[in-house]
Amino acid sequence: MSYASALVRRLTVTALACSACLTVLVPGPPARAFSGGNHEKITRAALKWEPASLAAMADSRDGAIVADDQGASFDLGILHCDNADYLAPRLAAGYPRTRDEATTELLACIRGSVARLRAAVRYADGLVDAGGKVIARESDLGTPCTWNGRSRRAKCDVLEQLGRGWHPIEDFYSHGNWSDRAGTGPLGVSNPPGLNRTGIAPFFDIRRYSSMSDADWTGEAAGKVPEDLATGCYPDFDSTGVKPADCAGRIQHTGTLNKDTEVARRSANGNFRRATELAARDIARQWKDFAAELVATYPENRRGERMVCALTHDAPVSGCR
Repeated sequence: MSYASALVRRLTVTALACSACLTVLVPGPPARAFSGGNHEKITRAALKWEPASLAAMADSRDGAIVADDQGASFDLGILHCDNADYLAPRLAAGYPRTRDEATTELLACIRGSVARLRAAVRYADGLVDAGGKVIARESDLGTPCTWNGRSRRAKCDVLEQLGRGWHPIEDFYSHGNWSDRAGTGPLGVSNPPGLNRTGIAPFFDIRRYSSMSDADWTGEAAGKVPEDLATGCYPDFDSTGVKPADCAGRIQHTGTLNKDTEVARRSANGNFRRATELAARDIARQWKDFAAELVATYPENRRGERMVCALTHDAPVSGCR
């Protein structure tokens, strides 16, 4: 049996548990991520929206993109693509995590973004009436959105789902070695290898995966994960609900692999710049794919096109006729 096939079998068993992790939130301090300011810079670089709509998504304190970093209920590694740490035997014999376990954590992170895209498509139906007219009360940003899943305004609901789905994708580039160059000296737990990739990660094909069964897309995504890929261990809850006391003996997020700020240790060698640039490119892809999904899902009376307009424009009733 191939590695990908074996992993799909395991994921089929754990899918329900991972889904529960998305909805059962346990109090604790939020996991570290790109700083709010860096999330804002990345998101603004990716999106060409009008000012108020862009601020609702990208603001470093109140935007949907940082909702997963706020409050005491987001201590979940899958919301930040944490805990997919792994070192091959040639670098660390007996490393406490297998490639299978690390990939399971990465796929749990991707699964959350897939679920958020599906929900955003459903909520977008409330932006435009059957005749193709933008609904004023559903697209209004006169009062701030609240990111608690209960705004009852379609635009806020869509932005929340997108923000929460895009946040872990941005974090992946900060928390992992996808675009890194390793530091000088021997490779190992304190100096993990860098993949030095210059393109966005192919396993964040969220729109495509949203139309596939869990077993099918996880099998495809697992086959695209490089052997030496790792994201840092952080003492938050993983996809099985386990919260390690610490990350002893594992590649650590803090002080080892993260590039959450420009002065973080792993941010050297141009790693911070490459991580932020690729994160912005990926969010631009995610938005383009989401807009295409709306157009394809709601073709009648050009409703999908007007949904895209309503999300990006500050006065969509007059601007999206």
